[in-house]
Amino acid sequence: MDMVKTAMLIAFMTALFMGVGYLIGGTGGMMIAFVIALAMNAFSYWNADKMVLRMNGAVEVDENSAPEYYRMVRDLAANAGLPMPKVYIIKQDQPNAFATGRNPENAAVAATTGLLETLTPEEVAGVMAHELAHVQNRDTLIMTITATLAGAISILGNFALFFGSGRNNNPLGLIGVLVAMIVAPFAAMIVQMAISRTREYSADRRGAEICGRPDWLASALAKIARAAGRHVNEPAERNPATAHMFIINPLNGQRADGLFSTHPDTQNRIDALLAMTDIGGQPPAREARPSPAPEPRRTSGVPGTGRRWGRSDGGGSGPWG
Repeated sequence: MDMVKTAMLIAFMTALFMGVGYLIGGTGGMMIAFVIALAMNAFSYWNADKMVLRMNGAVEVDENSAPEYYRMVRDLAANAGLPMPKVYIIKQDQPNAFATGRNPENAAVAATTGLLETLTPEEVAGVMAHELAHVQNRDTLIMTITATLAGAISILGNFALFFGSGRNNNPLGLIGVLVAMIVAPFAAMIVQMAISRTREYSADRRGAEICGRPDWLASALAKIARAAGRHVNEPAERNPATAHMFIINPLNGQRADGLFSTHPDTQNRIDALLAMTDIGGQPPAREARPSPAPEPRRTSGVPGTGRRWGRSDGGGSGPWG
């Protein structure tokens, strides 16, 4: 998203936050909410990425603790012309990944142990290229700020039940309480969904360009979608406002490409990537759902067949072991 769209979205979320404050406490409540929103926007700009990483229990790794994974991200970042982001691993059985950070110079990418253990190196490269595409498209700032504000709106909406029912405070009485409790969090959720659905297709396209093989990412998406429903992502379940940041919805399945899906339908994304494969001159897929990626073409150091996600000295399987 460009800066104008980012500013418009932040302004909308701030206005929504103020509206909930008005429904709870009238003009005074609105002004208090405005001050809180300004403080939250400033705090989110500088710290939301750290909060998201902390909420998911992400551990930073380097070339010594996770050599193949780290080098893969480094080579993909070089392919994209990006600065090297910080690299994290989340001890989580569900295969998934996300990117965060206010700009490419302060970005971070995180993958779960389930992703690193379930997917082939080629498929992992496709996923991390997708996350680097979010960094390059500057999606990560708006993703983190939106997650922070959406969570705050939901919490404030819940407060309306306890603090917004008095006539002296709430100008709309019971109607105001219901709007604050239901409509405002619902509107924030719709904004999150709209952002996620649009940016995922864009990041898929750019990620395929970064790694050079759309079929790597297509195969990864098919595997992640099948495996995600078998594992509960407890940090994401506790913080559903961050769900739109992951490459595949970490919450209980959203299969249809409908209004209330936080992510586009996975098969639609796969089909779009396979169409890129056909256009790019690679052999077309023979099945609707791709099989594991073929032996890769060597491109700019992106790993081929190596599988050593842990320590290069053979001393264990890295910080998640």
